[in-house]
Amino acid sequence: MAKAKTRTVKSKSIKAIKAITEKEYIVVDEKAGLIFENEQDLFGYFESAIKKFQDEYQSYRTPDDFTDEEQLSRENYLESTLDDPDEVWEDTTAIEDYPVYYFIREFEEGATAFKYIAIGYMAEEDEYPTFVFMHFPTRDSHVWHQYQKTEMAYSRDYAEASVGAIEGDAMLEGDPLAVGLYQAMMKVRTDKDIDKDKFQDYAELREETIESADEIWRKTDTEGHVLVSFIKEFPDHETKDLVYVAVTQEDEETNVHSLLFSFPTTDEALVDRYRQGENLQAEEVSQESSH
Repeated sequence: MAKAKTRTVKSKSIKAIKAITEKEYIVVDEKAGLIFENEQDLFGYFESAIKKFQDEYQSYRTPDDFTDEEQLSRENYLESTLDDPDEVWEDTTAIEDYPVYYFIREFEEGATAFKYIAIGYMAEEDEYPTFVFMHFPTRDSHVWHQYQKTEMAYSRDYAEASVGAIEGDAMLEGDPLAVGLYQAMMKVRTDKDIDKDKFQDYAELREETIESADEIWRKTDTEGHVLVSFIKEFPDHETKDLVYVAVTQEDEETNVHSLLFSFPTTDEALVDRYRQGENLQAEEVSQESSH
């Protein structure tokens, strides 16, 4: 990293200072014994890790990404990234002695969209990093994908989608495909439709929808996923014009279906979005109740 970036890492790294007797110490992780008398000792301890992450980043970086000067002008996005990330990934393989966390958040400046990445140390009992190894903005998807590893510890999309998740579907497990499709559905859903907080009240209709659907539609999305939607109307339900939709993913080798997510709706236009591709007969479909 450029010298200016290293200097910024230093100023942002110390998030906890605690008095022990009459002397102030820099406390990164009291339980793990990471207590330092000064910044020189602090950065001396983490020096090899900082260099490792800086070297890795430089190997990912491309000439088309932000310059050092452009990065410097966007350092104000660090605090927002740490305070309210879109994603947090826990990596237990990067450093042998402790896990490392990647904080990622998307921002927009006019027509320019980019991700801000912060690599941090987080004490076991904390929910906020106590040391930041490095941080930077990138508009290169190849770069930010390198930090979406090895285990997702938090996802804003999943946190928002989990309200509408139902036991047995892949969305409840945080499956990225299920969460993404659900979020896309919620963006086009009308405000007058059934509130997502009430989806659980209609969960009993899911099994009937899959077992005796009025319509079954199969399509392949742009990424090659084979999606099959089960649609059933419930004209006698107390909710007027109720339709239930269950979306599954088909395994191309076994033709078995894994349930991604399901939802009730009274919006015929929304239902029409799932009437795409090939219209199937129910007996052509193998079913599996869980992901």
